[in-house]
Amino acid sequence: MIHQIILAHPRPGMSEKEFQRYWVEEHAVRYAARIPQIRRYCVDTRIPGPGDAEDPLWSGVAEIWLENEQEQLASLQTPEFLEGARPDEPRWAAFWRTVVLDTDAHTVLPAPGDGGPTTKVMILVKRREGLPLAAFRERSLTSHAPVAAKVPGLRGYQQNHTRDAFYGVGEAVLDGAYQLWFDDVAAFEAARRTPEYREMLADLGQFTEARYVHTLLLEEHWILGRKEAR
Repeated sequence: MIHQIILAHPRPGMSEKEFQRYWVEEHAVRYAARIPQIRRYCVDTRIPGPGDAEDPLWSGVAEIWLENEQEQLASLQTPEFLEGARPDEPRWAAFWRTVVLDTDAHTVLPAPGDGGPTTKVMILVKRREGLPLAAFRERSLTSHAPVAAKVPGLRGYQQNHTRDAFYGVGEAVLDGAYQLWFDDVAAFEAARRTPEYREMLADLGQFTEARYVHTLLLEEHWILGRKEAR
């Protein structure tokens, strides 16, 4: 299963709130969710926090699940994409600031399915310079994951590693996206003040490039297929 992550920013002249509303209520429902090959689809909207940049890199994230590469290619050739989703994108998103990652998901701590928490943190990472990709993945899963799993209040934890195809002609923009679910924003704020959360960040700094680590606090909006635990 391909877990595609799409990071997006509002088009010029559109506020973040309007961008998020249009994505969730218009684009996702009227266009993207109608592409037959998409198995599950979720839009994550950024939750602003103290100290955030006035113009953040991204204001939302789409998560799309496709069965395999053949289904993915077929989805890009459908009328629903070519005549619907694709031409609608410039109406709300700054395409030149969009980043797309195809990833393989590795669930460390399953988050509850229907009725589960919808507040989560997404930590985007790039491996430390000189660290081989295979070593990064192994370090991430075998050593870092147990450290992250100890964070108090954590309701689910998943690592998404960028697929090999993104390294075919060079380096991928990012090597992974880690997802941590919490009951709500207050639960996350409490967790980030704990020694365990600080230990997780310190461990992350041992094998990633600090300047390429981006943290987004997000609210999930399930459009299609929220049935299974994540």
